[in-house]
Amino acid sequence: MATLNAAERERYSRHLLLPEVGAAGQEKLKNARVLIVGAGGLGSPAALYLAAAGVGTLGIIDHDQVDLSNLQRQLLFDTAAVGQGKALSAQARLQALNPEIKIVAHPVKLGADNAAELLANYECVIDGSDRLETRYLVNDACVLFKRPLVSAAIHRFEGQAMTYVPGQGPCYRCLFPHSAAGAVPNCAEAGVLGVLPGVLGAVQATEAIKLVLGIGTPLIGRLLTYDALDMQWHEFRFTRRADCAVCGDRPTIRSLADSVADEPMRGACRDLKPQQLRDLLQATGGGHITVVDVREAREFAAGHLRGALNIPVGELPRRSAEIPLEFPVVFVCRSGGRSRRACELAAGAGIKEPASLEGGLLAWAAMVDPEMQVAPVG
Repeated sequence: MATLNAAERERYSRHLLLPEVGAAGQEKLKNARVLIVGAGGLGSPAALYLAAAGVGTLGIIDHDQVDLSNLQRQLLFDTAAVGQGKALSAQARLQALNPEIKIVAHPVKLGADNAAELLANYECVIDGSDRLETRYLVNDACVLFKRPLVSAAIHRFEGQAMTYVPGQGPCYRCLFPHSAAGAVPNCAEAGVLGVLPGVLGAVQATEAIKLVLGIGTPLIGRLLTYDALDMQWHEFRFTRRADCAVCGDRPTIRSLADSVADEPMRGACRDLKPQQLRDLLQATGGGHITVVDVREAREFAAGHLRGALNIPVGELPRRSAEIPLEFPVVFVCRSGGRSRRACELAAGAGIKEPASLEGGLLAWAAMVDPEMQVAPVG
């Protein structure tokens, strides 16, 4: 194991003061090999923090070029980098930040044909991709090749993160069994708050450091969610599925060639604008739609849609059986963040075409019913 030189001891002096890290932990970081898939909004902060922390070898996979619209959130790049390849530009930026470590650029598109070769040289993977197909492929590869994975995703004002460790907990497919490719708009289609990926990317870097050091409690079997508008964190616990296609008792995905990352959309979550929900409720008299309000009981009591069922989003995994499935299911919350997460969980659980009220009840009050009382969070 490589030891620290004098310059590294000065550079990482604040780490050395932490009993949980110390010189021995910093040497673990120096000898660690972490692969980051995607040098975009999530990969940028994760890469910067891991490089600064002294992870000895960082791999960056990205085949895209820097676009001017990236600079609102992808802090690895500056204006001069526009038009350059992301992987090579990231390599130069990270090497300048910390010349003591090794940065390996992989300017390629990750696919079933090269994932095994790429993952073979790394001990831990961070998924910062913005495509669901890639997210499933990375998950499947990490399960098959027994690599810890820290996964995150962002959407408009909200984000989520989870950690998979082989043999210790469920994988991404256990939580979301079916790909809903195309159902969730990417940043270019839906927009994203510029600081949001910084928050989730930092969470990913934290998880990777904990895994390397063997300290703390990783997000194994826990989905951590963040709503920037309401400034709220929530946690959902989930377990390994015996019928999981890749890590279950009888997996159907035994190689990346079997990966169903490109499977047709099933159980996809969709957004409903307030006017669309109003029209549906009026057309059916409210009797042929199941509205599930996923706010806390206190918020629900202050004002809600008539006939809505109240199941706080944190209770949804254990109370999903209470949702009537004979009619279309629409999830609502205050601003749309919690309902989107509930909708994705429902889609993953096999509920057919669940919907989320876009903008939440705040948008409903602004566009449909100004007399609606929407309680503040907290």
